[in-house]
Amino acid sequence: MNTATINNVQEVNFDGLVGPTHNYSGLAVGNVASMSHGGLVSSPQEGALQGLLKMKSLMDAGYAQGVLPPQQRPDIGALRDLGFSGSNREVLACAAKEAPQLLRAVCSASSMWTANAGTITPSMDSPDTRVHFTPANLQSSFHRYLEPQTTGRVLQAIFRDERHFAHHPVLPATPAFSDEGAANHTRLCGEYGEPGVHLFVYGRQAFGDVRSGEREPKRYPARQTLEASQAVARQHGLTASQTVFAQQHPNAIDAGVFHNDVIAVGNGPVLLYHEMAFLDEEGTLDELRYKMATPLIPVRVPVEAVSMEDAVASYLFNSQLLSNPDGTMTLVVPGECQEREAVWRTIQDYLLAGNNPISEVMVKDVKQSMRNGGGPACLRLRVALSEAERAALTGRVLLTDALYDDLTAWVNRHYRDRLAPDDLADPQLAEESLVALDELTQLLKIGPVYPFQLG
Repeated sequence: MNTATINNVQEVNFDGLVGPTHNYSGLAVGNVASMSHGGLVSSPQEGALQGLLKMKSLMDAGYAQGVLPPQQRPDIGALRDLGFSGSNREVLACAAKEAPQLLRAVCSASSMWTANAGTITPSMDSPDTRVHFTPANLQSSFHRYLEPQTTGRVLQAIFRDERHFAHHPVLPATPAFSDEGAANHTRLCGEYGEPGVHLFVYGRQAFGDVRSGEREPKRYPARQTLEASQAVARQHGLTASQTVFAQQHPNAIDAGVFHNDVIAVGNGPVLLYHEMAFLDEEGTLDELRYKMATPLIPVRVPVEAVSMEDAVASYLFNSQLLSNPDGTMTLVVPGECQEREAVWRTIQDYLLAGNNPISEVMVKDVKQSMRNGGGPACLRLRVALSEAERAALTGRVLLTDALYDDLTAWVNRHYRDRLAPDDLADPQLAEESLVALDELTQLLKIGPVYPFQLG
């Protein structure tokens, strides 16, 4: 089993299934890939199968792999809340005519990027020795603000046993507590079962005196606030000795780095990052070194090797960094890394040949996700679980060959191979999605989690 363990603790990557309404609407301000591909024709079927194939290949390589379901889309209830009325067909038609931007938003399949689903603290770091969950409020964009309620129900359905799991309320959906989840959170440690230090990265501060030297981006909004990160840490019982709060470099945000996981990735004691990741690079590293029980292994990629443009276009730092039992690490990169000469050369000559634990690179095709601005790391939510905690999971959510086959067949039964923006008003698409999701909850054995199932 190629997953680093101690005291039977494993890191499980829970990937989000690409939903039936996966489309390119260009909704995410500051996400260069999303904005540049807006209006293109998508393939929900191809996207879902690409995601499943990535999960399967990692499972086959020995890494623990889980699955999370997509959201109910289109969210017709949200349109009704905004004043549209009549039958579902009439609501969709009226929205398409009067407010097509709202229709695109309520059809977004953005929940596939489960790195934004919430923030997780494993039991070995929490005072009550339970795994703690806080769904992200995602208030910075309307299409993602629609997700937290269903996300919370999904997490509570899977991580149901109160002896092992604790669930916290979503933070207030206001700009002051803007929370984008684990995309701005990294746990660094020795082995997974050992105590860790939690690196929270934020883009701006909402209250009080701005910290010395801090400044905000000028082109794109900073999505994560310091106050949100601090609140999640308090909810989970994390102490000052367990946390580091670092500001993301505003120039990186303005270059299209909307989350920290687009410019840095960490696992175990390794932090792979671009030199423009943090505003106070040395201060951040010094505090991590001081608080970590295991020596930090920073792997810094200078701008001379990989420009900000190449970093954003390739999503090199939105790769998955996976630990192996022999102490080495595997980097799972999107295919776009091979298309940028400077990036591929850096991987071969600097990362693989360098003095660091990264010894292998796996290339995965997740192009349907990448065109909307989500790479391999966006697609997964990491949860470190003990053997007892894994046994306490509800449902059929840990990937096996049989589950992979069932999910692949499910996608092929229910997903369209082509979806243009104009198709989002098709009431048949809404019906197809409900049928597919109802079958999926039965397949995963997680019970009712969607609004249409709850009445």
